[in-house]
Amino acid sequence: MTAQHQDVVKRKIAQARLLPVVVLDSAAQALPLADALAEGGLPVAEVTFRTDAAAESIKAIAQARPDMVVGAGTVLSADHVARAVEAGAQFLVSPGFNPAVVAAAQEAGIPIVPGVNSPTNVEAAMAMGLKLLKFFPAEVSGGIPMLKSLSGPYGNVSFIPTGGIGPKNLNDYLALSNVLACGGSWMVDRKTVAAGQFDEITRLTRAAVALAAK
Repeated sequence: MTAQHQDVVKRKIAQARLLPVVVLDSAAQALPLADALAEGGLPVAEVTFRTDAAAESIKAIAQARPDMVVGAGTVLSADHVARAVEAGAQFLVSPGFNPAVVAAAQEAGIPIVPGVNSPTNVEAAMAMGLKLLKFFPAEVSGGIPMLKSLSGPYGNVSFIPTGGIGPKNLNDYLALSNVLACGGSWMVDRKTVAAGQFDEITRLTRAAVALAAK
C-alpha cells in the first residue's frame, strides 16, 4: 500500500468521524452489514479478529464492496497482520501497543492504529513513526480530560478514542482538536447483527452520522 493510499484511508476515516467496531460470527453477515452501514452513511468498518469469521468477512467486503474502507481490529500478532493483509484489509487497529505487531504492519506497508492510554505509550508509538493512535479504553483511561492533557506535549498526534463512547458523549469527544474520529459499537451491536436486523443497524448508523455532524 502506497503512502498516498494510506493518506486516503486516514482521510476517509476522518471524514466519517466514526469508526464502527464490528464483531461478526459468520462471514455471511459481512455484506449485509457493510450495506447497512453504507446505507446509513458510514462507508467504513473495523472488523475485529475476535471470531474465526474475521478474515473471511474482511475478504468478502474488500472484494465485493470496493467503495467500503474496511480494516481489521483486535490485531494482536504478526499472524493477524498477515491474515488481515491477505484478506484485503486497508488498515489495522490493535487494543494495545505491541512493537512487534507495529513492525509487522509497517513491513507489510499497511497503516496500523495501535492502542495507547499513557504518555509512555504515546512516546513509544511516536518513536516508531506513528502519529495516529487509538486511545483505549477511553472512558476508564481518563476520557476527555486525559485527551486534553495529552494534546499539550503531543500536539502532532491524533487519536481515535474507543471504549465507553456512545450517543451521550460522542460529540464531547469529537469536539477535541486531537480526535480524528471515535470508535464505537453501539450502531453495530453483535446481537443485532446476529439477529439479521440490518434495517435497525442502518437506522442507528444514520442517527449516529447525524449526531456526529452536529
